[in-house]
Amino acid sequence: MIKIALDAMGSDNAPFSDVEGAVLAAREYGYEIILVGNEDLIKKELDKYKPVPSNISIHHASEVIGMHEQPVLSVRRKKDSSIVALGNLAKEKKADAIVSAGNTGAMVCSATLKCRLLPGIERAGIGIVMPTMKGPMVMIDGGANIDAKPSHLLQYGIMASAYSEYILGRKSPRVGLLNVGEEESKGTGSLKEAYGLLESSGINFIGNVEGRDFFIGDCDVIVCDGLVGNVALKVTESVAYAFGELLKRELKSNLLSAIGAILAKNSFRSIKRRMDYTEYGGAPLLGIDGVCIIGHGSSTPKAIKNAIRVAGEEVVKNVNQHIVEAISGRKGQ
Repeated sequence: MIKIALDAMGSDNAPFSDVEGAVLAAREYGYEIILVGNEDLIKKELDKYKPVPSNISIHHASEVIGMHEQPVLSVRRKKDSSIVALGNLAKEKKADAIVSAGNTGAMVCSATLKCRLLPGIERAGIGIVMPTMKGPMVMIDGGANIDAKPSHLLQYGIMASAYSEYILGRKSPRVGLLNVGEEESKGTGSLKEAYGLLESSGINFIGNVEGRDFFIGDCDVIVCDGLVGNVALKVTESVAYAFGELLKRELKSNLLSAIGAILAKNSFRSIKRRMDYTEYGGAPLLGIDGVCIIGHGSSTPKAIKNAIRVAGEEVVKNVNQHIVEAISGRKGQ
């Protein structure tokens, strides 16, 4: 049975959202789920779901790393935190995958220190699965490494291509490099070098793409450094929120608009479902010698459940082995 360790103290609404999501996942997917965190608080929350699924257990951790704590220092100082405990469980092979909606930087640090990197990988990258007009695509890096070298961007493209193929079902995923223009000559010296590396890598590299290409769907993977990727992600979240609020105001502004909203209700629901981040669960930290899924701090029980689902899928489909084969295959070219 696949064992997945979940940070029960991770989300903004911990342990409520985390525990409920774990219970939903345990019932639906049958994975063995280890809830990591304050045992008393977890047990109190689990009491709401009797009978508690037999495939749920608790691993006590007395400390919590807050969202605003400095990642490296907190991982070093809070050795009995839930995030450090997750890393230890993965390192000791007591969990096949680890999941947290807590401090992203601390999770990256713990997972990288404890699990180490896959052979041939220099930096781990966060792969953000995002909706487009033609289905989901992967943007990498979402914030793990803000100062990426050209070789790191190459490895991001290879890793995300493997993830897109084996998890999202994309045959020969189309990989684009995020830049200020489509021409090969555009961008910094680092981006130009990365372009050349990606072009000769053997993956389906389609060249430079711009910010306007994000949601069109002509790309299955978009490669960028963690600084640009995280800014793009936060801008996207802000635009989506603002658009939703403006739309609500307009639809309530007069009787005719309200009637139109009622008539278009099913269409609005369909669009909301396609754009809902909770459907994707969380983002894989690609490049570590293990499976790590990082969720949004505001994750709902549904998002936690789906984060556990994608963690299990990554284990079952052995994505890391495909990444290693792709990296070693390129070295042998």
